[in-house]
Amino acid sequence: MVAGRLVTVCSLDRLLPSVSTSLSPRKRTTSQCKSEPPLLRTSKRTIYTAGRPPWYNEHGTQSKEAFVIGLCGGSASGKTTVARKIIEALDVPWVVLLSMDSFYKVLTAEQQLLAANNDYNFDHPDAFDFSLLVHTLRKLKQGKSVKIPVYDFTTHGRQKVWKTVYGASVIIFEGIMSFADKELLKLLDMKIFVDTDSDIRLVRRLRRDITERGRDIDGVIKQYNKFVKPAFEQYIEPTMRLADIVVPRGGGNMVAIDLIVQHVHSQLEERKLRWDMAALASAHQAQPLPQTLSVLESTPQVRGMHTIIRNKETSRDEFIFYSKRLMRLLIERALSFLPSQVHIVQTPQGEDYEGRTFHGKRITGVSILRAGETMEPALRAVCKDVRIGKILIQTNQDTGEPELHYLRLPKDISEDHVILMDCTVSTGAAAMMAIRVLLDHDVREDKILLVSLLMAEMGVHSVAYAFPQVKIITTAVDKKVNDLFHIIPGIGNFGDRYFGTDAPPDWSDDDMDEPSC
Repeated sequence: MVAGRLVTVCSLDRLLPSVSTSLSPRKRTTSQCKSEPPLLRTSKRTIYTAGRPPWYNEHGTQSKEAFVIGLCGGSASGKTTVARKIIEALDVPWVVLLSMDSFYKVLTAEQQLLAANNDYNFDHPDAFDFSLLVHTLRKLKQGKSVKIPVYDFTTHGRQKVWKTVYGASVIIFEGIMSFADKELLKLLDMKIFVDTDSDIRLVRRLRRDITERGRDIDGVIKQYNKFVKPAFEQYIEPTMRLADIVVPRGGGNMVAIDLIVQHVHSQLEERKLRWDMAALASAHQAQPLPQTLSVLESTPQVRGMHTIIRNKETSRDEFIFYSKRLMRLLIERALSFLPSQVHIVQTPQGEDYEGRTFHGKRITGVSILRAGETMEPALRAVCKDVRIGKILIQTNQDTGEPELHYLRLPKDISEDHVILMDCTVSTGAAAMMAIRVLLDHDVREDKILLVSLLMAEMGVHSVAYAFPQVKIITTAVDKKVNDLFHIIPGIGNFGDRYFGTDAPPDWSDDDMDEPSC
């Protein structure tokens, strides 16, 4: 919690109109650096240049919670505008905007009739599902993946499809009752009250409810006088005393927003994790390889294929051909570690055969872009209708830390056995981040299999130390990693050799150093 009241920004002229509140529909907001455009923008998604740095320690456990800002104020006071101004000024990656409007309770048939006649009180604490709200915000603050209901104000009910939100350095939570629950208050690191004149709030509410929610002016005024105004005076305005900062005039008050942003930046700097890659490299020297590691038997065939793909003189066509052969063997080996059960079938000769079948709900493959994506065809070739997810992780050249830039995971992945694919693993930093992402989506650690064509001993130890239940499968393990964290003797930059692209000389052998393709 922020100790005491930081500052109250005062103004004598509280009736000055604030800035325009014409906003796009509320949705999850991910900030990005204004000076750098996104890597890729499509009609469905955007990959951002600004990545999420590690939020866990070398043990793989959560060590850095998101910073939660609570925004409270009367209806149409400009809370969302203030939130968006803060996001824009913060200019940090992975910011989530969470609205209390998503957590209205599901109405009974009787309450639906009242709502249709503007006789249901949506501005009372009892109208909100605080239990679900606290549970959701707590998980999101801990870095977990959460599902958020989508409320339809025209039908006064929740839509069937909930939206999934994951990953935050900063969470901005806004709502009229943001300070109304004791458990909710405990989750707020900074509390802001947006104080806007009641006449201005009424005008904004009229405009919003008529244009966005299809209501008539008489109904809006009736609801305002009967419920909104009394609720503000009884439940909302008294909570102003709990605020660390009071912001008059909403989004137009840039002095207050600048003060807020300065404080958040200082808090984020204090919470920043700093990875010591040298310490990580030396932590497990001379240790025996973990029992969770399975290395493909080094048969003359396997060693021969390694000879070809490790040879710097090998043509790209041959490199691709023999890499694919190794990938197929690797995936087949990984499948042998999935749970199975006895299954008896009858042969065409009418005899029983005692076989085995996969004992689980589903198998999902997740590739660490870009080189991990080359293993997807091998997985699809042996697993019919397998689902595929993707994670983009890159190294920050200034800090040496891995950064999460983008992910797309299948629905309900928590119920699946996951094959995580990364062609080379040197330090293990990218693999650790990818595993942490899967755990945050409630995938069980013992249901994750990390598969890689080539690994360094350092990477094996790092992953096994942090996640001792993850099964690690590879075709070979090399002893050393040099000062640039290249695997020695290694295979070169797998992605560049496979795709025929050139890489800067300071790129690592690890996949986490490769850009999206």
